Formats: sequence, structure tokens, C-alpha cells
Amino acid sequence: MNHHLLTSATPASLILCGALCLAASCQQEKVQDEKAIAAAGEPPSCHQSMPTRFAATNNSGHVRKGKASHKGMVWIEGGTFNMGAGDSEGRQDEYPLHPVKVNGFWMDVIEVTNAQFAGFVAATGYVTTAERAPDWEELRKQLPLGTPKPADSLLVAASLVFTPPAYAVGLQDSRQWWSWKKGANWRHPQGPGSSIAGKENFPVVQVSWEDAVAYATWAGKRLPTEAEWEFAARGGADKQPYPWGAEPPEKGKSKANTWQGQFPNQNNNWDKYTCLAPVSSFAPNAYGLHDMAGNVWEWCADWYDAAYYRSLKAQVATNPKGPDRSHDPAEPTVSKKVMRGGSFMCNDSYCKGYRTSARMKSSPDTGLENTGFRCVASP
Repeated sequence: MNHHLLTSATPASLILCGALCLAASCQQEKVQDEKAIAAAGEPPSCHQSMPTRFAATNNSGHVRKGKASHKGMVWIEGGTFNMGAGDSEGRQDEYPLHPVKVNGFWMDVIEVTNAQFAGFVAATGYVTTAERAPDWEELRKQLPLGTPKPADSLLVAASLVFTPPAYAVGLQDSRQWWSWKKGANWRHPQGPGSSIAGKENFPVVQVSWEDAVAYATWAGKRLPTEAEWEFAARGGADKQPYPWGAEPPEKGKSKANTWQGQFPNQNNNWDKYTCLAPVSSFAPNAYGLHDMAGNVWEWCADWYDAAYYRSLKAQVATNPKGPDRSHDPAEPTVSKKVMRGGSFMCNDSYCKGYRTSARMKSSPDTGLENTGFRCVASP
């Protein structure tokens, strides 16, 4: 598994090494073509701003491939659909709308839970990215010559935790609600003192893409391609913006775990949850899949490329697996993987990631308090 590090100082992007801008990023990513973004009328959102973590030594390659069980999965009959945004709500990387064909596959009905991930760790002894301290000797090989070593107190096992302020803030700088916290990991999602005891049925979080791949390998499964994920999320409703149809998320009864109120300081809990919710807390989509919108962002297999949809030449893309490499014009030095589905932090004013076409991206070694995954299996 490759490691992908930030190798240049992106203003306001990192909190771990201060002015060096080397590590756990509570990124406000600096978009290269700000005028184009402004012309597109895109408000500040978590789509433009996503934390990135310091890389640590990867151990996912030591996990043996298991044999898949289809228990807890649903069969998704393949077909052709229109992928991407078909209305004005989409962001630049969701266009153009394009036809895609996917073969049938099995998909987990729910996001992988704490209990399921604990079973994997108990069986394999796997140590997640957030539980491993960054290795400076390895890291320095991939950084510009002369980069000074950060303080030892910063080179510790840690992860990024959602720490909402008590007052209203501007949405341009996500450092105001993300904190790099020593001891934060999947067992302690909010850092020391927090616990998953009694939350066995909650989605596991603080897992990197590499951790998700390791679990999927052990389970005899894999992460979904971005096309498979969107096809499944739509539930056969090709032109609807949400997994449940067209009704806005805060109209009628609650349909997903999202943020209601003023982000990031005030959540009115209309959906009964301030942060994470147990899996299956909301009605499934037409394919029987729970939480395809909200709760946690879900890792996909694909590399992220903002222009990937525009590069597809075929009349119908068949089982697309994404680009060969990542390119994010907002941070061209950082390779990223796709995330889908939105999270409990998504709000109309900040992040409409609960739309079926919405795309997110983050480096493969990043774990966050609002990021998890589910698996798929080929027939």
C-alpha cells in the first residue's frame, strides 16, 4: 500500500507542524482557480475542506484474505444508470452526468460497526493507522531536503476529532472544529476518556482507507467502486437527488443522520442525534441499504480525480474503477481516495454530502471521527 504525504506548505492546511504544514491537516484547501469556483457559485463546504493525517507505517499487507460470507449483505442487480449530478446542486467534480453500467454485486446492508471491526482486530492483531506513531526517519525521505523535524510531542499516535465551537464561526477555516488529539482512535473516537463501550452497533470511525482495505481483505470482500456505491445509493431511482427520493432531508420525517441548525456550533437534534447514530436508525433505501446518506462518510476503492468524469470517452462506461492516479487541483501534492455518502456533520449551509452524487476525498492514511466504510463482494 502506498503512502501519500503532503510535501509542500499549503497555507492554513495543517495543524500538527504549525508553519511547516506537514501533518494532520484540518485543511482549508486552497483552490488554484478561485475565480472559477466563485463563478460556479459554490459555497464553502466540507467538499473543499477535509482534514488529512500524517502517514504512519502501513501494516495492512499482512492481513490474509478471508472467505466472504453474504450474511448481512444484499444482492444488487447490475444495470445502467446516469452517474453524477443532473441538477444545479452538484459541485464541479460531479459533472457531467454520464451513463455507467455496473455488474451485479453484494453489498453490506449497514456500515461496518465497532463490534465487527473489533472482531477483525481480535482475529488479526491489526493496529490501525491512528494507533501508530508517525516514523520520522521514513517520513523525511519523502519530504523536501532541509525540512526540520517536528517536536517529538507531535510525532505521536493521534487522529482528528470533531470539536465544535460554542459560538458561530465562519465556514472557511475547518481548523475551528477539528482538533489533532493524541490517543484518538477507533476505540477512543474522541480521544482519551471516550469509549465505544455500549456502542457496538455504531459505525466504526477513525479508520483510514488502509484500515478499511485491511478489514475488507480479512472479510473476503472489498471496498465498493465509486460507481457501485452511487448505483446502490440511488436504489433504482436514477434521477432522484437522495437515496430516499426527492424530498429534502429536513422536510417530513427524519430520513438520515445529518446536522440540523447552525453548523458547526448548534445542532438542534431534530433527527434525535447530535453526532453518530447506531446503524439502521433510519429507513433503508429501495435496495434495503441503511445510512447511504449521513452518519459517516464511506471510503470507496477509487482514486480521486476532480476531472475524472470529463475524461470518460466511451458512450457507456462499463464497471469503471476510477483513474489510475489521484489529482485534486485544490491540493495537487496529496493523493486521495474517494469518499461517499455524507456524515452527521452535513448541513445545507456547509455540506450537502448526503446527495447521491456528492463526492468527497481524503488521503488514504486519514482517519476522522465522521468517516467509516462498508464492503461489497463480487459474485
